Formats: sequence, C-alpha cells, structure tokens
Amino acid sequence: MMEKHFDLDELIRTKEAPKEAIKVRGFFRVQIDDPEKGVVGDSGWFENQVVDLGYNDYLVRALGSISGSKYLTHCALGTGTQPAAAGTSLQGEIQARTTFTAATSNTSKALNITGTFVSSGNFCTTTQNISNIGLFNTSSGGTLFCGNTYASSSCASNQNVNFSYVINFT
Repeated sequence: MMEKHFDLDELIRTKEAPKEAIKVRGFFRVQIDDPEKGVVGDSGWFENQVVDLGYNDYLVRALGSISGSKYLTHCALGTGTQPAAAGTSLQGEIQARTTFTAATSNTSKALNITGTFVSSGNFCTTTQNISNIGLFNTSSGGTLFCGNTYASSSCASNQNVNFSYVINFT
C-alpha cells in the first residue's frame, strides 16, 4: 500500500482555514500614583500591539524550545509613539526598566502582568510626559514583545507608575 504524501504549501493554499485558530491580544493599563493625592492619571485599558519579533522570538521559538527564544522579564515606559510592526525598541524609552509579577491559572488562556515603577527607584529623575509602554526580555536593550501608546501624561519624579498587562490567547 502506497502512503499518500501531502504538499504542505499546496494544502495551505487550497484548504479552508483550520477550525482552531490562535489569536494573541494584549491589553494594558497605566496609572500614575501621587503619594499625596492618589491616582492622578489613568490611561484606561488599551489594546496592545505584538510586534513581529514578539511573535517569532517569544511565542514560536519558545514553543519549540528553539535557540534564541525569549521570555518576558521587564517593562519599560517611554515618551514616544506606537512601535512599528517590525519594531524592536520603545521610542523615547526612559532608561529605567522594572520587573513585574506574572500569573495565570490552570484554566486560564491569559497571562496577567502587574508591576510598579517606584519613584524611589529613580525611573523618572525629572518630570516627563510619558506616552508609551512595552514588555521586554531584559533590563536594558533586548527585544520588544509588545507595546503601544496612550494619552501623554505628566509624571513627576516623586510619583509611582502602576501598570497592568493582560496577554490573552483566544
């Protein structure tokens, strides 16, 4: 009996899309917390942009345990715009990244990330208008996984910035 071989390229070109498709959507929220006044700025929830290397290095390579795979460890704030799809960095990044806490549950299809840029950590040494956020694999340099912009907000050197991320797989 002869085995039937399939041409993968032909199957992809001619067949319907698979019934199961995985989508990755990220959402973030940024809050500026003043020690005397409480929350003085809140971005609300915004959808995130996963960049090309975010998919390749953090998802595809990590799933296959392939050399060059990356894992999220740090968050950055910046003063710039939304990263391009091929972006690798955060425009106008403030050069003090912070670590975060990541959690999920056995039944969840989402990664929940929370953290704080603490004013005593000198992430912001002068008042700056912060307007973007992103997740990285290292405390400096490295590769951007995802990021986006929100309405520019003034952040003073004595204020903390709390952030929340949800990376949802549907």
